[in-house]
Amino acid sequence: MSIPIKSEKEIESMRKSGQILAEVLNECVKRAKPGVSTWELDQFAENLIRHKGGKPAFKGYHGFPATLCTAIDEIIVHGIPSKDQILKDGDLFTVDCGVIYEELYTDAARSVGVGEISGVKSKLIETAKTALSKAIDLVKPGIHLGDISKIIQKTIESAGFKVIKDLTGHGIGRSLHESPIVLNYWDGKEGPILKTGMTLALEPIFSVGTSEMLTLRDNWTLVTKDGSPAVQEENTILVTQNGSEILTS
Repeated sequence: MSIPIKSEKEIESMRKSGQILAEVLNECVKRAKPGVSTWELDQFAENLIRHKGGKPAFKGYHGFPATLCTAIDEIIVHGIPSKDQILKDGDLFTVDCGVIYEELYTDAARSVGVGEISGVKSKLIETAKTALSKAIDLVKPGIHLGDISKIIQKTIESAGFKVIKDLTGHGIGRSLHESPIVLNYWDGKEGPILKTGMTLALEPIFSVGTSEMLTLRDNWTLVTKDGSPAVQEENTILVTQNGSEILTS
């Protein structure tokens, strides 16, 4: 499995792509208020990406119809924004988006509470941010990818939550999904060694009660089998000479 190393020029394009994406996600999170439809957020996100000179990475990808993936509560990932999907007080809301700039891709997601949310949903969001942050802190040349998977799993499971094992992080850059697959749990293998110039989308994805998921009739939306809330937090990371750089912050 060869993991692409990015050139300085490609890294610069990914930085610009990541800056656009970070701004779009920040603005979407600010607008995620009770009464707002996910369709409105999607229109806003697409317009802002195009205005900044980027292209939505998800729209048209394997036929996906939107710029954002929007997830509320038991929706895990790949939810399609719609005029009928209205945010309400107490929702756990995840917005996932990708940007292409000068043919280079970045991918990131943010999870937030809409209005007042329950303690368990707050703990889910906090755990997701912690798991991602601990994973990023480990990233540097010479470490094994398996070490990242281990710390993500440990953080999620020590909080009492369930890793959704079928969903993973991934390499990214020249395309949306590249080698390697980044598991959110340790499968007993050390995995490849990280090198300077690799770019990864790290994304802990887990739920309150189950590792199992179901696909809804739209053939995109994945939900928890037991209906319990799920969460996802994601950033695109560059492996630098002595550590890492978050390209989507």
